[in-house]
Amino acid sequence: MTLRLVGVGHSHANGTAALADLQLEVGQGERIAVIGPSGAGKTTLLRLLGTALRPQSGSLEILGEAPWAMSARARQRLRARIGLIHQAPPLPARQRVVTAVLAGRLGQWSLPRSLLSLAFPLDATGAEAALARLDLADKLYQRCDQLSGGQLQRVGIARVLYQRPALILADEPVSAMDPVLAGHTLGVLTREAQTQGATLLASLHAVELALAHFPRIIGIRAGRILFDRPAEAVTPAELAALYANDQLEEPSVRIAPLSQPLAVPRC
Repeated sequence: MTLRLVGVGHSHANGTAALADLQLEVGQGERIAVIGPSGAGKTTLLRLLGTALRPQSGSLEILGEAPWAMSARARQRLRARIGLIHQAPPLPARQRVVTAVLAGRLGQWSLPRSLLSLAFPLDATGAEAALARLDLADKLYQRCDQLSGGQLQRVGIARVLYQRPALILADEPVSAMDPVLAGHTLGVLTREAQTQGATLLASLHAVELALAHFPRIIGIRAGRILFDRPAEAVTPAELAALYANDQLEEPSVRIAPLSQPLAVPRC
């Protein structure tokens, strides 16, 4: 079992509940999309799973470990087995792409090797191979501030693919890409996760992409799991309930009439 949450809850600093009484189990190698309206708690969930936040109630196991019952050193070793893909990757503007990708393994390398690689990339071939999967091999030695938002997101994904973690957590990883490139990139990410045997959880606003690329869908609303089922079993009625009464309509959510079956394309 990669993840187990029992009664997990967390509130923001102002006291507003972000997540409440989450019950969730995720097996090794699963690929799951987490969907829901803005403010539903998707990012908070990923931050809890990445150990950036400590749950205020309930119990949490990650990769067979209880992270908040461990020493700080042991928890840092656990974090090295988790790959984080950010919506806005925290890449220094003047850093070269090759260095950004190789940073994926800093948590696995010794301190001297890590420092040396920051100055003199030690595995440019490996970084280039990861970038090639995302059609960015030609950007290997460019600076990050010379890339578009979508290219930076793909560099962030390449860094995690190079890292080869046991668990990948992706927070809106393709939000800066056009629909065609977003679909292609998610296809690469899900296939690589499957090839590496990694468990993948990705939060997405684009429901069509979630249904097309992920076998399991979790719908979160107001900090609670509204449904958790195979992609082909998600119904238009469940999607309508998930996004109901939002002040702003989700532009990427297109819900078929309830009398029609939900078409789910597969990559």
